[in-house]
Amino acid sequence: MTTLSEATDVAAGPTPLFQGQHVVMLRFAPALGDARLWRTATALKEAGLQVTIVDVVRSRTSPHEEIHQGIRLKHIVMPAWFIPARFKPWFLVKLLRINILSALHLLREEADIYHSFVEHALLAAYVAARLRRKPLIFDSPELPLSDRAVQRWPRLLAIARRVLGYLVRRSQGVIAVSPPIVSLIEREYGGQRVTLLRNVPPYRQVARTNLLREKLGLSSETRIALYQGNLQENRGLDLLVRAAPFLEPDVVIVMLGAAREPTHQKLQKLISELGVEQRVKLLPPVPYEELLTWTASADLGLTLLPPDYSLSIRYCLPNKFFEYLMAGLPVLSSQLDVIAELIQAHQLGVVEPSLDPATVAATINRVIHDQEALERMRQHALEIAHREFNWNREQFHLFELYEALLPARPASAAAPQQEGSR
Repeated sequence: MTTLSEATDVAAGPTPLFQGQHVVMLRFAPALGDARLWRTATALKEAGLQVTIVDVVRSRTSPHEEIHQGIRLKHIVMPAWFIPARFKPWFLVKLLRINILSALHLLREEADIYHSFVEHALLAAYVAARLRRKPLIFDSPELPLSDRAVQRWPRLLAIARRVLGYLVRRSQGVIAVSPPIVSLIEREYGGQRVTLLRNVPPYRQVARTNLLREKLGLSSETRIALYQGNLQENRGLDLLVRAAPFLEPDVVIVMLGAAREPTHQKLQKLISELGVEQRVKLLPPVPYEELLTWTASADLGLTLLPPDYSLSIRYCLPNKFFEYLMAGLPVLSSQLDVIAELIQAHQLGVVEPSLDPATVAATINRVIHDQEALERMRQHALEIAHREFNWNREQFHLFELYEALLPARPASAAAPQQEGSR
């Protein structure tokens, strides 16, 4: 097997890192809507692996199987999974059902390794890996079991933590997204070394654009503070709406992303009550391959998430932070431990510890109108995105983990079948 030092450019290199071994991934959400999963799957495919993703979709008209960019998708159609369960035992019934269905799907695949995303899917992947006697990787995009909805059920939480600890300790590889989350998983669940794999996009140069102003009919003089990502409760987006009345007349807040209910309705109602329809704009998500072009039309990126909402939020290192940097946006953040440290260490923006709406608005007004400071921070953002915070570099941590878990295999044993031989 080719070593990492011999394969500095996986996509263009003459010899792939792997020789056709088969990885099966599991996610209880649509794969095509998950940038982290798709980035991982694509990198492994380009490195020489055959990749199958088993995911869960809502629509009954979805095909049960399809090929997308050379990656095989096998869909479990389960609309009920996407309906919030107010009665907790009913959620447990749904969770048990989806794990059983997923395990059956996984066992139909002749996999060399299994890769599970998010703690809900780990049990099914563990069952398949154990029965097949294959390695298992647990990939945790956030800190497991840290959501407030889970915290409201202390007895179930205690059981869930014991079960998760058992599964994590029996996983051959564990992946997390930020250094504090790595440390917490190692201390509370695993005891083994956890691989840090940050949510960074593939490197590309992004020119400044005017897409958001054109879309919203704003003048070229309007300054845009952008939040991009899912519109959901734990993002503290009501703070941005409450700050809007204190913004200067030429400043507009744009929220760009998938709207999750009832958060979207609450935001719309609050915008109407405060009369800030012209100061806060909600836009639906754009295709991920176009996202950075839209990002580059803003002036300031926002990660004003509430640190006290959960440890997962406090220690987060989300896609949006690195997307802002690659698009050349300085970042205004709340006191989120990892983001704040990076901003201050590399002069990438400003950290505002207060979550008072008037104070936040005053900071936005000050930062977004300081053209000299904005340009300086913009250059720092572009430089570090090129030098360090990009998937072209980050993916090698993923390859190192896979190389450690997959045995070397002769190329002849993984030779692809001829057309029509299936």
